[in-house]
Amino acid sequence: MGEAELASWLRLLETPGVGGETARRLLAAFGLPEQVFAQSAASLERVVPAAVARALRGAPEAPLLDLIARTREWLSEPQHHLLALGDTDYPPLLLQTADPPPLLYARGRLELLHSQHALAIVGSRNPSAQGGRDAHDFARALSAAGVTIVSGMARGVDGQAHLGALQAAQDDADGAGSTIAVLGTGCDRVYPAAHRELAHRIAEHGLLLSEFPLGTAPARGNFPRRNRIISGLSRGVLVTEAAVHSGSLITARLAAEQGREVFAIPGSIHNPMSRGCHRLLRDGAKLVECVDDVLSELHWTAPQAQPAPTETDAATQMQADLDAATPAARELLDALGYAILSFDELAARTGRSAQWLGEQLIELELQGRVARLPGARYQRIERA
Repeated sequence: MGEAELASWLRLLETPGVGGETARRLLAAFGLPEQVFAQSAASLERVVPAAVARALRGAPEAPLLDLIARTREWLSEPQHHLLALGDTDYPPLLLQTADPPPLLYARGRLELLHSQHALAIVGSRNPSAQGGRDAHDFARALSAAGVTIVSGMARGVDGQAHLGALQAAQDDADGAGSTIAVLGTGCDRVYPAAHRELAHRIAEHGLLLSEFPLGTAPARGNFPRRNRIISGLSRGVLVTEAAVHSGSLITARLAAEQGREVFAIPGSIHNPMSRGCHRLLRDGAKLVECVDDVLSELHWTAPQAQPAPTETDAATQMQADLDAATPAARELLDALGYAILSFDELAARTGRSAQWLGEQLIELELQGRVARLPGARYQRIERA
């Protein structure tokens, strides 16, 4: 993209009153942004309100000139890209959606935008220990099978999904899968700050993507808006854990509207973070218990030699883990089951002393078999 073209695109999208829909109307009517700015006021007013037409014919102001300069400097860095509608590198799946962003800022492996095997994994920002592990393990297995994992780099499930995909890429440098993080900020910002290292790893081994101009700070409305890109880049969306009013259900709804498959992992009826998944399943989402459930539904075959874990593999491993546990650990795990229970509820189920119960819980926590949740509650952890 040349300097004049860059300036015209940014000027168009930064004009007051011009959003994505208005920009697409103008481009459809007149062609490239340079041609939009060459129109008379009368011509523009046939497409947009008079106030917007006047703004389009006004001279660029200092904030816009500064943005153009900063964007030009950002693009001079390796692996930094700016894609406009119509560019050959623009993701084809996103073009099929009702609201494709006019511009996309990208940092990293641009070829991932053309992946034919891309799946979004989304869920709660505050998942249970099992929910976070499921997101990580499913992402790792799917990425090892050549699937590009798409998510939003938020806390919780998003972060675990990216980490799982990156782990697979690290395990197999020639693997076809990796991860795309769709941001709710400018591509030069990291949010949340705790994910700074994760963002650097994604930029190196995957792709950071945003429709927002450089310097855009996190804002509440940005995150639901970016969800349409997460689903739009993907052939399907897997929700691992979500409350009824979770933003992940927005992504699932958008995926259904875009003609994508929607998958959900069921959970305990006692876990409020499972209720969103259960609602999706009632509404027709595909139930997922293992990686093969996703691969077979989408008619994907793993291009890698390493097979994806199956339901049988997982059951065998779970039984082996249980057989290797001490009698006391097996007693406690049987009492805990797959519910989320308080210390007092566990004491009532086992009939054991508080000292015995505390010792066993600490041991199982150290082994990663049990997780302590807020409110002195406990949850059994299994490998996904």
